[in-house]
Amino acid sequence: MTVTLPARGVSCVAELLDKDAPRTCEAVWNALPQGDAVQHAKYARNEVYTMVPRFAEVEPGQENPTVTPIPGDIVYFSFDGGMLDRAFKEDKGIHDLPGVIDLALFYGRNNLLLNGDVGWVPGNVFATVVENLPAMAEACNDVWRSGSVGERLLYERLER
Repeated sequence: MTVTLPARGVSCVAELLDKDAPRTCEAVWNALPQGDAVQHAKYARNEVYTMVPRFAEVEPGQENPTVTPIPGDIVYFSFDGGMLDRAFKEDKGIHDLPGVIDLALFYGRNNLLLNGDVGWVPGNVFATVVENLPAMAEACNDVWRSGSVGERLLYERLER
C-alpha cells in the first residue's frame, strides 16, 4: 500500500505483514482507501496518524502488538469513544462516533506508546515501510515543525 502526505507531495510504500497480523491486514486492505486530516503525536514521539470511522465488520482484536514501534512501523489502534478526551473528540470532529480507528505511521526512533491519561496503549503492527522512508520521515517531521493544517494522511492500495 502507499502512505501519502499529499500537500507535501510525499509518499512511501508499505508491505502488509499478512503472516504477523492477518486479521488486521485483511480489515485494512478491504477498507482502503482510508485517510483524513493528519495529526502529529504528543505522547508517542515520532508518529503521524489519522483517525477514521471504524470500518471492520469484526474488529481484528490484538495481534502483533507493540508499545515500542520502530521507524517504518504502521500501526492500527481501535479506540472506544469513552477512551478519548471530550475536547480531543470535538476538535477532531469525531465526538458523535462510538469509536474510531487510528492508523499511524512511525517515522523515527525512541517511540513509547504510554499515555498519561490511560497508561500503555498497544497497537497492532500490520505493515512496514519498504520504500522512501527517509523522505517520508522528513515530511512527517515537517508536520511537527510547521503544523498539520491542510494536510491529510492517506492510505491506498498499491497493486503491483
